[in-house]
Amino acid sequence: MYVVKSPLSDANLKTVSEALQGGLVDLVDLALVAKQIHWNVVGPRFRSIHLQLDELVDTARTHSDTVAERASALGVSPDGRAATVAVGSGIDVTPEGWVDDSTAVRTIVDALGAVIGRMRERITATGDPDPVSQDIFIQITADLEKQHWMFQAENG
Repeated sequence: MYVVKSPLSDANLKTVSEALQGGLVDLVDLALVAKQIHWNVVGPRFRSIHLQLDELVDTARTHSDTVAERASALGVSPDGRAATVAVGSGIDVTPEGWVDDSTAVRTIVDALGAVIGRMRERITATGDPDPVSQDIFIQITADLEKQHWMFQAENG
């Protein structure tokens, strides 16, 4: 079996691979949470929040693919399986059933806040061992912070 060899030292690869795997888990879960709420949001702002959630899902999915492919490029097998995501995510449990629009927004704001906090830790962790991965985390964090701002503005 062919194994991709990383240009990073073993110690640096361990740090970076943990950051990439954690980022992947958080992004996969963020997409799942946003889609779950997308299907269940109700209320006067249904349409705008419903559409905004699709934008967040697209952002999270795009970035999860980037993170997984970066891991692969470094010789690390990414793990986005449901069981792995369920155990490793930093996002709280999503409400079950119909979710009124204000609760939906609060839930997404909280989820984004949790993921952003963990992404910022990954920016710091990857700075010295792999500036390329750090750059990916910087871009992801910028995009998520933009989404965070937009959802916060929904509830004023």
